[in-house]
Amino acid sequence: MAMLLQPLWTFVLGHAPLLRSPFFPVLFSLCVYLSFCLPFLLLDALSTRWAWVLRYKLQPQSSVSWSSVRRCLALTLYNHLVFIFPLTVLHWYLRPVHLTEEAPPLPRLLAQVLVCLLLFDFQSFAWHLLHHRVPWLYRTFHKVHHTYTSTSALTAEYSGTWETLSLGLFAAANPLLLGCHPLTELTFFVVNIWLSVEDHCGYDLPWATHRLVPLGLYGGARHHDLHHLKSKCNFAPYFTHWDRLAGTLQTQD
Repeated sequence: MAMLLQPLWTFVLGHAPLLRSPFFPVLFSLCVYLSFCLPFLLLDALSTRWAWVLRYKLQPQSSVSWSSVRRCLALTLYNHLVFIFPLTVLHWYLRPVHLTEEAPPLPRLLAQVLVCLLLFDFQSFAWHLLHHRVPWLYRTFHKVHHTYTSTSALTAEYSGTWETLSLGLFAAANPLLLGCHPLTELTFFVVNIWLSVEDHCGYDLPWATHRLVPLGLYGGARHHDLHHLKSKCNFAPYFTHWDRLAGTLQTQD
C-alpha cells in the first residue's frame, strides 16, 4: 500500500531543501490557510449581488467588510511572523527535519490523520470550554476570537497570541506523539486547516463536511456559527460527541 503514495512522496522529496528550511512551516501554514480562505472570500463578495449565494449564508443579514478582512489578515500575519516563526526556528535548530525515503502505507496515513483530528478535537474542546467557564481566561485570552459574532473564513485565525500558540502546539504535538511519517503530518495539517476554515466560513454549503459525515457526528460550519452567535454551546471544533457528553450541544437556533 505504500506504493500508492510513493510517487507523491518522491515528488515532495524533490523539494527537500525547502522542507528542511526554518521558513517552511510558516510559509506552508500561511499559504494553505489563505488558499482555503480565498473561495469563501469570493462567496462573500458575490453574496451581496447574487441571491443564490446569499441563501447558503448562515447569517444572511450580516456582511463581511473589507476593514474586517484587513484586520483579520493583519493579526494572522502578526502572530505568524512575531511569535510562530521564532518558535519554528528554535524547533528547527533543536530537532532537524528527518525525511525518510519511503512513503507511508495509505491505510496508516488515513488512520493516523483521523486519530490526530480526534485528539486535536478533544484538546481544543477542553481548552475552549475552560476558557469560557473561567471569566478571567475568557477576558484575557479568548475574547479576541469572539470579536465577530458572524463567522467568515478569515476569522478562523483571528485570535490572540496565547490561543494561537496553544492550539498550534496541540496540532504540532499530536503527529509527534503518534510517530507519524512527514507526509502524514503534512496531510493532517492541510486537513486541519481546511476544517478550521470551513468551520468559520459562514456558509452551509451542500457539499460541506457535516453533510458528508453521517449520524450527526460532525458539527461543521452551522455548529460553530451557533457558538459564535450564542457563545454558550458547541465548544468542540469539529465532532459533536464531546458536546453531547457535556450537555453543550446545540444544533439549531
